[in-house]
Amino acid sequence: MTDPIADMLTRIRNALTAKHDTVEVPGSNIKRAIAAILLDEGYIKGAEFVDDGLSGKIVIDLKYIEGKPVISGLKRVSKPGLRNYSGAAKMPKVLGGLGTAIVSTSKGIMTDKQAKAANVGGEVLCFVW
Repeated sequence: MTDPIADMLTRIRNALTAKHDTVEVPGSNIKRAIAAILLDEGYIKGAEFVDDGLSGKIVIDLKYIEGKPVISGLKRVSKPGLRNYSGAAKMPKVLGGLGTAIVSTSKGIMTDKQAKAANVGGEVLCFVW
C-alpha cells in the first residue's frame, strides 16, 4: 500500500456510504492521531486501538444524526507524489472555517486551528467537513 492515510479515509468514506456502525483500519501512530482528532472534533463517536500482535488495528465508531453521517466529506490533500505544505500564516480553511484541516507539524499532528494558535506550519494531510 503506497498511501495508508488515503486508505483510511477511503475506508471511512465507504463505511459511511454503506451506513455501517463501525469500520476497522490497520493501525499506525499517524492513523491513531488522525482518529483522535476526528473524535475530539466530534466527527466520530469513538476510536479504539486493538493490539493484535502485529501493527494492530483501529476500530472507529461512526456517528450519524437522524440517519445522516456527520462527516459529509473527506479529502486527501498531501499525497506521496505531491506533498502540500503550509505555513502558519497561510493555513488553509475548509468551507470557510466550518470544516477541519488535519496538519502534520513538528509538534505533532493537529488541526489547522491548533497549528495556527501554536504558530507552526506543516504538511496538510487531509480535509474533513
